[in-house]
Amino acid sequence: MEKHYDYLLVGAGLYNGVFAYFAKKAGKSCLVIDKRAHLGGNIYCEEIEGIQVHKYGAHIFHTSDKRVWNFVNSLCEFNRYTNSPIANYHGEIYNMPFNMNTFNKLWGVVTPAEAKAKIDSQRALAAAEPKNLEEQAISLVGDDIYRKLIKGYTEKQWGRDCKDLPAFIIKRLPVRFIYDNNYFNDKYQGIPEDGYNVLVEKLFEGCDVRLSCDFLANREELTALADKIIYTGPIDAYYGYSEGELSYRSLRFETETLDCKDYQGNAVVNYTDRETPYTRIIEHKHFAFGTQEKTVITREYPSDWKQGMEPYYPVNDEKNQALYQKYAEKAAGEKNVIFGGRLGEYKYYDMDKVIASAFNLVEKELHTTVS
Repeated sequence: MEKHYDYLLVGAGLYNGVFAYFAKKAGKSCLVIDKRAHLGGNIYCEEIEGIQVHKYGAHIFHTSDKRVWNFVNSLCEFNRYTNSPIANYHGEIYNMPFNMNTFNKLWGVVTPAEAKAKIDSQRALAAAEPKNLEEQAISLVGDDIYRKLIKGYTEKQWGRDCKDLPAFIIKRLPVRFIYDNNYFNDKYQGIPEDGYNVLVEKLFEGCDVRLSCDFLANREELTALADKIIYTGPIDAYYGYSEGELSYRSLRFETETLDCKDYQGNAVVNYTDRETPYTRIIEHKHFAFGTQEKTVITREYPSDWKQGMEPYYPVNDEKNQALYQKYAEKAAGEKNVIFGGRLGEYKYYDMDKVIASAFNLVEKELHTTVS
């Protein structure tokens, strides 16, 4: 007779990992399944030439939530990595986020007052009520920054012209009138010293695991194995797309090992012109201040999503949010199924927010206080 579990955790990403960690401490049994052949979801790392390669795009941990930061640091050591991406526009290099280094390179301005005056003079020409992303961006940061650092990147990311994208996608853009290239405003920031897999293994320690296992293809058999399910796959797929298909953007990664110590001098370089087909190049060794003889780079190509592809970014426009609400209502009626995480809640989540959301579930479901 097959073993019976308290929880079947569908998807081996951070949300279920955090729940599994506390469920195990509470004496609960968990079976973890994932369609992929590894644990960790999108934070999975693969070691190549002694370098921890972020298999599904750059994952830089940042948070202002001390509870979350203390929790992850109790499981593994984090380094002092600070995210300071640069933008390459036809070979011109600019600092991100937009700050005094950016403005000095663009216009030769030196003081915050000069930079503000330059931006304000360009914003004055913007539409009074922005009707699309292009008009919204110009109203926020002016024409020069928009043309060089936003337009091409955004059009590649979304696969559409900025004039055809809704204004709400960029309600605000980070603009700093100081010489500071740190992308995040959060108090805490870093990357696990030995890669994210160490963190993931600690989270799922003590659980039974089945990899390369498709829940939806074996639903009946797997559902019978546990009292409750925590489902972190796409919510529309769970319901057989009965209300229609939610939209996503997907990504394609092209990774190569190069016989040089340093390819681009930075972990993240965004290509903001429209002609370069990829949005960015990641050089993984710089996440850990690596000194290896070789280097590994990954080019990221955004793409339209179709069933069978990996869904990365929910398209949170009005149409898709209305559709998600129909699925959320169905989910609310479930007695023994809990939906969570990026795909289960159709929501773009940073890693710390996923963990905080899982803490809420732990407290509600396991009656355990997360301190």
